[in-house]
Amino acid sequence: MALDRRSTLGLTVLGLLAAEPMHAYRIQKLIKDYGKDRVVNVRQRASVYQAIERLLKLGLIRAEAVDRAAGRPERTTYAITDAGRATARSWIKEMLATTGAEFPEFPVGLSFLTMLTPDEAVAELEIRAAGVDAQLAEMATALEGSAGVARIFLVEEEYQQALLVAEQRWLRGLIADLRGGAITWTDEWLRRQAADFAAKQEEEQS
Repeated sequence: MALDRRSTLGLTVLGLLAAEPMHAYRIQKLIKDYGKDRVVNVRQRASVYQAIERLLKLGLIRAEAVDRAAGRPERTTYAITDAGRATARSWIKEMLATTGAEFPEFPVGLSFLTMLTPDEAVAELEIRAAGVDAQLAEMATALEGSAGVARIFLVEEEYQQALLVAEQRWLRGLIADLRGGAITWTDEWLRRQAADFAAKQEEEQS
């Protein structure tokens, strides 16, 4: 994690430490309690500890104290440094203003959809649609449980919900078009399309 390379998990750790110094276990707990695990990839148990180590090496956080209470594992309390606070602010500004920097897998899969049959495509897209439905239901429950929480602390949830609602609508439309035959393909049709494209490219280059 170089200083000029943004990190979503690194920013999450810095953001939590900006509120108060804390140890790694509390950072992990707050990521879950605050719902940050829905916007940051923390699937690997060691991810937070690895992020802390990188932030330490970069001088963005520091070890403030070590708790050696009897009968409990040793715990180090970390605090954000001035460099860490400045870096976090810089990353936030870049993340808010920058577009086109993310390359999720789903659009890539869509771009090669014709390697499947239309029926296979429908089957996989229905699985995704069911997953989106489940995510929206989970998010609705989480937002309902946040009654009384200031909206500023929920804006990332609102954004994720808006994206999922849009994807849900789009998926249903695409599945309906595939089922109804408005969008379809065969191996012969694909070969003709490829030949036509190659001929057009050759004509443009001649």
